[in-house]
Amino acid sequence: MNSIFTDIRQHSIVEPTPLSSGVVFALPHSGRDYGVSFLNQSILGETSIRSSEDAYLDQLIDGIEKYGAPKIIANAPRAFIDLNRSPDELDPALISGISNNVINPRVSCGLGVIPRVVSHGKEIYRGKLSLEQAEFRINYYWRPYHKDLSNILKRAQSIFGQSLLVDIHSMPHEAVSTSSSLKLAPEIVVGDRFGMSSDPEYTNLVISILKQHGFRVAKNTPFAGAFITKHHGKIKERIHAIQLEIDRSLYMDEEKILPNSNFGKLKSRLLPALIQISSLICKSDKIAAE
Repeated sequence: MNSIFTDIRQHSIVEPTPLSSGVVFALPHSGRDYGVSFLNQSILGETSIRSSEDAYLDQLIDGIEKYGAPKIIANAPRAFIDLNRSPDELDPALISGISNNVINPRVSCGLGVIPRVVSHGKEIYRGKLSLEQAEFRINYYWRPYHKDLSNILKRAQSIFGQSLLVDIHSMPHEAVSTSSSLKLAPEIVVGDRFGMSSDPEYTNLVISILKQHGFRVAKNTPFAGAFITKHHGKIKERIHAIQLEIDRSLYMDEEKILPNSNFGKLKSRLLPALIQISSLICKSDKIAAE
């Protein structure tokens, strides 16, 4: 039973040569390796099933590793396993045989670690999954991703004295365009769980850099960060975590899930900003502190 899912690849780690930055870039939701077995299991078409995907972010940040920062990229899609959820967020409406699981608004809406729905509440499956299937996805995809991410952050901290995770996502344009609390829709939302996952100094520096490159930026509204920033951001251990949410409409036709005519323009703005962010923590920082 479990072997049918090995046609979906695990995550990829791209190491820089040489490693010169304590900043780590992560893409947990941009995976698009759906695999024949998963597509056959789903009742959705090949476009609909991608509606929760942070599509093409890997292409937007392609080349960042040339500037000394590593990156870790999910290959398994979000519809298959959500790496930004706790492993105990199992949905009893989808998975058989669950006991003592965590029930919260995300899980109730079908957005647990094994999602029941994609965007706009579209059901992924016709029936339920076994607990064995859910555990396989968590053990084969979720746990290795977080173990490797943790090790990369700890390595950076040991070399540079500090490390900073920049966890990159994309958001539907409607998520910010309809927010009554924002007068002008931000292009990027920077989240640090209201100062709980990153030293405010790093958060504010990231915001400042993005603004210098012409982006409209909001802080923690409407996205403050989820499991990844909470789990990996450990300020006392000098490991910081920040989430970036980028408006999909800036670079993508959200309905067709295809790059739009502004894709190249956005990359030419975003990549230099990320390169500057990668320089926030470097070897000289540790030398100065010693």
